[in-house]
Amino acid sequence: MSRSTTVAASPPDVTATDAPLVVSARDLHVDLSRKQETSHVLRGVDLDIAQGEVVGLVGESGSGKSVLGLTFLGLLRREARPQVTGDLSIAGVDVLAASEGELRLLRRERLGAIFQDPMTSLDPTMRVGAQLREVVDSDAEAVELLEAVGIPDPQRRLRAFPHELSGGLRQRVMIAIAVAGDPQLIVADEPTTALDVTIQAQILSLLDRLRRERGCSILFITHDLAVASQVADRVAVLYAGRIAEIGPTAELLAAPKHPYTAALLRSRLDLSSDRARRIVALPGQPPDLRQPPPGCPFAPRCSYRRDKCEVAPPPVLWAGARGVACVRAAEIDLLEEVEGGVAWDSPAAPADDLPALRAVDLEVSVARGAWLRRREPIRILECVSLEVAQGEAVALVGESGSGKTTFIRAAAGLMPVTAGLLEVGDSAPQMIFQDAGSSLTPWLAIGDLIGERLRAAGAGRTERRAKVLDAMEMVGLPERLFKARPAQLSGGQRQRVAIARAVIVPPRLLLCDEPTSALDVSIAAGVLNLLGDLRRRLGMALVFVTHDLAVARVIADRVAVMHAGRIVEMGPVEDVLRSPDASYTRTLIASIPGLRDQGR
Repeated sequence: MSRSTTVAASPPDVTATDAPLVVSARDLHVDLSRKQETSHVLRGVDLDIAQGEVVGLVGESGSGKSVLGLTFLGLLRREARPQVTGDLSIAGVDVLAASEGELRLLRRERLGAIFQDPMTSLDPTMRVGAQLREVVDSDAEAVELLEAVGIPDPQRRLRAFPHELSGGLRQRVMIAIAVAGDPQLIVADEPTTALDVTIQAQILSLLDRLRRERGCSILFITHDLAVASQVADRVAVLYAGRIAEIGPTAELLAAPKHPYTAALLRSRLDLSSDRARRIVALPGQPPDLRQPPPGCPFAPRCSYRRDKCEVAPPPVLWAGARGVACVRAAEIDLLEEVEGGVAWDSPAAPADDLPALRAVDLEVSVARGAWLRRREPIRILECVSLEVAQGEAVALVGESGSGKTTFIRAAAGLMPVTAGLLEVGDSAPQMIFQDAGSSLTPWLAIGDLIGERLRAAGAGRTERRAKVLDAMEMVGLPERLFKARPAQLSGGQRQRVAIARAVIVPPRLLLCDEPTSALDVSIAAGVLNLLGDLRRRLGMALVFVTHDLAVARVIADRVAVMHAGRIVEMGPVEDVLRSPDASYTRTLIASIPGLRDQGR
């Protein structure tokens, strides 16, 4: 950024188009209260969105992204006792001065919403057609909407319940509902996070087409800068409730001006990442917004900080269309060579030559319920053969429904095997689930959760505490969390608790089911580094289910590509990803979102 940068009291007119503004937020503050404690979640946000513009909002969990989206929608939870100040105009309505009736009218006629998990937004007891008829007048209009969002055989889908649709189809139904009234603004909150790369690519293409055809604006919330680059005209980086950086997508991603943006870019993985070294992870944790720091909120984690950074929050400095909240933006070069991650340690020697897992012609079928009037079983896995050596890491990749999770659930003894051979050694494997929060007993303290397996082995209280503290230190959890409950931890911390519980008695085989798919890139980098370190130090074999081929490449020695219940390709991860034989593998690779220029 040039030294002629000036400080603006409010952002200049730097939207991506000359169209009128749909959103204008100035000095927006949001405080949320719980149990006599107040969190200052948004702290002076300035943001404009023009008609037909897509703004990507990125940042770690807890940065305030979803709260900003809910504020735009007027859907902040009342039990959180929200206090909103500043100025917010959406589609010509003064949102902060509007009555509840005016807000309902605004949401019904001018706003649309797409959330991360459509199953929490769609009524599971209502057919798709009935839910669409709440926003349109006839089945014909409902069918037209489903066709517009690319749902095949839309007439039949009207009679389906949400659970009968795939994740991608459910998300398309949510998008159909969101665009039904030709809204001026759509708030899309992590709409592709839990989707496979192929379905994700389809949803991103769909949103881009709808924006162009219908002229609606979109606030696209995501923690993945590569995903944002696929659809966004501009990107705003949010940190601890403040805009850290904002600007045209291609410029911001090619030349970040804020150290936080640069750190996020360094933490993300692609197919060129260095497999021989740990991922360069962002150190430290975001600040506690109950007591935000007086200066730059990123200062405690920033290697470029100076004393002045800790005195007062930096203003947003503008140079043309780029805004950055860093007092050193004009003097530091974030593109200079940054030292890569530390090399991995050498793996521990295996105890013997026996494989940690061996499957031969494995089949798994599930019986259909009689209520469906079809009693023949559904075959989920068919003729799957895979052998995993001690200390080896194998990634299972493929779309939802390909059989990845079924395979490791069968290996963990959680699903019966219909036919074939499955051997997992003489000790029970341990499993880490995608949603660590749902796998941890909510009323137990962290120390008790991690020590459960020690208690079952007959260890005394003193021995258990010592070993639990060792395990917590090994996975990077501070001792102060020993008596905390899962709800008091971040998503990344809960995942570390699940890992500590699984490895406190080191298993020969660790099964991981999408443990990083819902995590921010910075937190995911830390978890992947941790798993890589542990499996080398403890000599564990690792079977890692993921739909992210870049993650598979970093964590695994070999990769098995699954499709329709079969392994369609398998081999050393570099060989498969560099020169895939199967057309399905080539499709997966082509769907990976990368940072790209926005030729709009």
